[in-house]
Amino acid sequence: MASFISFLLLAALIGMASWQAIAAEPSPLQDFCVADLNSAVRVNGFACKNPTNVSADDFFKAAMLDKPRDTAVNKVGSNITLINVMEIPGLNTLGISIVRVDYAPLGLNPPHTHPRATEIFTVLEGTLYVGFVTSNPDNKLFSKVLNKGDVFVFPKGLIHFQFNLDPHKPAVATSAISSQNPGIITIANAVFRSNPPISDDILAKAFQRNLMASSSFSFLLVAALLGLASWKAIASDPSPLQDFCVADLNSPVRVNGFVCKNPMNASADDFFKAAMLDKPRDTNNKVGSNVTLVNVLQLPGLNTLGISIARLDFAPLGLNPPHTHPRATEIFTVLEGTLYVGFVTSNPDNRLLSKVLNKGDVFVFPEGLIHFQFNPNPHRPAVAIAALSSQNPGVITIANAVFGSNPPISDDILMKAFQVDKKIIDLLQAQF
Repeated sequence: MASFISFLLLAALIGMASWQAIAAEPSPLQDFCVADLNSAVRVNGFACKNPTNVSADDFFKAAMLDKPRDTAVNKVGSNITLINVMEIPGLNTLGISIVRVDYAPLGLNPPHTHPRATEIFTVLEGTLYVGFVTSNPDNKLFSKVLNKGDVFVFPKGLIHFQFNLDPHKPAVATSAISSQNPGIITIANAVFRSNPPISDDILAKAFQRNLMASSSFSFLLVAALLGLASWKAIASDPSPLQDFCVADLNSPVRVNGFVCKNPMNASADDFFKAAMLDKPRDTNNKVGSNVTLVNVLQLPGLNTLGISIARLDFAPLGLNPPHTHPRATEIFTVLEGTLYVGFVTSNPDNRLLSKVLNKGDVFVFPEGLIHFQFNPNPHRPAVAIAALSSQNPGVITIANAVFGSNPPISDDILMKAFQVDKKIIDLLQAQF
């Protein structure tokens, strides 16, 4: 009996160790780990480039995400432009990528999964019918018709699709995906066009019924899954342990994130918001910018899924002032105008990596680093979309936090920290 228990324990530990070995998205242990795509060293992700050789170009791509793609190249009438770690090496370890999806009239992005990522999706042009299917035994379809500016979430690993309902007009969407390399498994291709092919006998049986596994194998599998579950339970933006965990925003129970709504009461509306991200926002404030964030508080289905999305509007010469997101990396693309952007590395170097972005360009701001965006044009506004790798990324605007805290930080502390006299500190504090 003891040996059998030891065997079960070993199975559990193997399950846990295997999970750690293939963990989706290693967390950064320094400011960044720019992928060395030419390294012979094999790790989860990519080995790091020497940080002294890193430049702003490692976080940049002139991706032309504003340009239409050819949707006549395949039978389904869609075209996906993915910007992941292979295109922007700075995404390595940062857990996010971005996509443009073009649809012909009646074009389809066919049923598929992303094995390593949740996807948050917004329509830029046209109307799309979208949906996802839950896992066994319910296999419930959650679907919605999305209009321009609407946002929808496809939970990690679930089969999902998008379809352009209009027989006359194309459609365009952009999505952010919570992995540097999310992967894609198109169901039809994987099942019926694998190489080598799956046996006809297996497919014939699989599409009739499922076979029960042996009881001994099932028992070992449960033990392994318990090890896996205990590992996932301590993840930081908590990883999902079921298809979804729609936030119960009214629950008095306090957890990391939110407790789950009863899944029987979940609906497509929990994963949807008529966010009007296509509509300009008012930038009439001191800094000349306006950030519209769609996070778990606006879209309860984001709970445990580790992603959110934002629209940023900039007046002429508008600024999104230096700030950090303590819990998230940000991937950012310009929809209209030109923006000067940058981030600063941590001590001791405090190095500024900056770039001028044009329409369709993409830039990455690593988790926790101070960064900014500025519209250098004195005559025209600018617009951008950003995705952030947390359901609740947080924002700390440096000036507000330091000079506008409540209660205020002591003058003595600020005088020493900034090496200026009290009059200047008082002047700065009066602005906030």
